[in-house]
Amino acid sequence: MLYGRVGCHLCEVAREQVRRACAAAGASWREQDVDADPELVARYSDLVPVVTVDGRHHAHWRIDEAELRAALDAR
Repeated sequence: MLYGRVGCHLCEVAREQVRRACAAAGASWREQDVDADPELVARYSDLVPVVTVDGRHHAHWRIDEAELRAALDAR
């Protein structure tokens, strides 16, 4: 899961990294706009983009694509 927001440059970069990593691992992914849910704003607002793998926090701000691929492969 990618938690991000509209107009966030880091989120745009993370989106492409998540897309590539998931495609390589054969995994599906979703994106959630944190600003659409007050609970997500409270939880992630200062951290976006945030990537979770199987519901667990994987990374925030800058995503290491190789580390994300390894986490997806290890599932």
